[in-house]
Amino acid sequence: MAGGPAHRERIWDPALRAFHWTLAILVVANWLLGKIGPSDMTLHFWLGYAVIGLLLFRLVWGFVGPPSARFGQFVRGPRAVLAYAGEMVRPRPSNWPGHSPIGALAVVAMLVVLILQVITGLFADPEDYINVGPLASQVSSATSRAALRWHHRGADLILILVLLHWAVILFYRLWKRENLVDPMITGWKWVRRR
Repeated sequence: MAGGPAHRERIWDPALRAFHWTLAILVVANWLLGKIGPSDMTLHFWLGYAVIGLLLFRLVWGFVGPPSARFGQFVRGPRAVLAYAGEMVRPRPSNWPGHSPIGALAVVAMLVVLILQVITGLFADPEDYINVGPLASQVSSATSRAALRWHHRGADLILILVLLHWAVILFYRLWKRENLVDPMITGWKWVRRR
């Protein structure tokens, strides 16, 4: 529940905001390249390597970054998630300091799916002699084909998560009258301390 009036506070640091927007651009670009791109996936591979770098940064930043970026500060238990789920449907701003408990689950889900996606991409082999993952030769043909199948399924799951992310942003904007985009641009957010 809310603990006093909302006030503006700097929540998101510049590194986290740069990570967020860069990852968003790379994931959308890579998804498009994977679905409708050229048959030569070289650019897809290079963007995938950049995603690996970003994910490594985020994992490190989740332990050594500012408090709002640390996993230990925003990942909550089931009780907090259920309590927030009840609060979330109310048509008023939550003004949660940082990620809400449900938002934290979404962050973890996206990170896990993206990590699995880049791993499967590294081992995937479509047997076209062109678009072979750099580590495909280190595993059996059956494993590299399975990695390819999971990589395709992962792309569909990423699309679902991205669309859900956008839908939640619209829900917050239209139903709760809370802007979640501006804070990820400026770093400043209206919060109520809990």
